[in-house]
Amino acid sequence: MTEFQQPGVQFLSVEESADVDQALLSSSEKFLTRLTISSLRLLQVIAQDYQVPIAELSHQQIIQWFEKDSKIRREQGIEAAVLKW
Repeated sequence: MTEFQQPGVQFLSVEESADVDQALLSSSEKFLTRLTISSLRLLQVIAQDYQVPIAELSHQQIIQWFEKDSKIRREQGIEAAVLKW
C-alpha cells in the first residue's frame, strides 16, 4: 500500500490549495494548476506501482492503472481503491 492509499491523504494539500488561491492567476488557470499538482502526485503513485520513473510511464500503463484501480473499487469497495470518487 502506498502512502497515498492511507485514509485521509489527499493529492492536493490545504497549504498547496491556499498557495494556488494566492497566485495571480485566473480561475481557469488556478483550476489547471490544482489539477496539475494533483496529477503529479497520482503519477508518482502509478510510477511507484510499476517501479519505473515517471518519465518512463507510457500512456498504456496509465490507462491500465486506472482500469486496475476501477476494478478494485468495483470489487472491493471505494476504500480499497486509491482514487476515492
